[in-house]
Amino acid sequence: MRIGELAALAGVSTRTVRHYHHLGLLPEPVRLPNGYRAYRLRDAVLLARVRRLAEVGLSLDEIRDVLADDQGKDLREVLVELDADLARQQEEIGVRRARLAGLLAEPDLSGDAVASPELAAVLHDLSAGGSRFAEMDRQMLTLMGTVAEADEQERVVELLRPLAEPGMVERGHVLYERLDELTDAEPGDPRVAELATDLADHLPEEMVKELLGNLPEEGAPWMAAMYEDLSPAQAEVFRLMVAVLKEKM
Repeated sequence: MRIGELAALAGVSTRTVRHYHHLGLLPEPVRLPNGYRAYRLRDAVLLARVRRLAEVGLSLDEIRDVLADDQGKDLREVLVELDADLARQQEEIGVRRARLAGLLAEPDLSGDAVASPELAAVLHDLSAGGSRFAEMDRQMLTLMGTVAEADEQERVVELLRPLAEPGMVERGHVLYERLDELTDAEPGDPRVAELATDLADHLPEEMVKELLGNLPEEGAPWMAAMYEDLSPAQAEVFRLMVAVLKEKM
């Protein structure tokens, strides 16, 4: 089968297939004399397994280890393990639905209600002050903390806690105000580059490592959604900030 047929069968895009090839998660098949890749059923099963393992939260290194263990197994064994992956995903969906049911049962459901008490306390200090950008940041961080697993939620709180320390909070509020001031500015505004550097300097080292280690691909849905809420100048601040952070690390 061709790459488009393989992608459709596994429920992914052809771009994703090529990306998995690039990462070494999916071996490239032999090419036919006409130059096209010739995929087999086993390729489709392996692709589906990579997708499911990624969806249940395994890192790329963990997925490579699982796939390495698949080498030498017959197709039935691989299918049985794919079924087990799906069962784990189904269980995780059940846990998330239970969380949602608990939230829906709250008589007074506000944005902070979805965050843990520890995360809500930190975010309250960070976003106080009436900044429009601070409010958007609080909502994004609340979502991040909510969709994370319990141990990951604790990690998010620990990464944010240094920003809630005395002095850091006040500095953060000033940075939020400067971002608000760029609402109607152009991307080439001289304040953009200066603010990008100051934001990079403001972030704690552990947060920077986490951010750079988990950067999504350009055009990822949640990143695109975030940029839609930013002005062109504000979006440019964050693009430049990431570039500054990469240079520092």
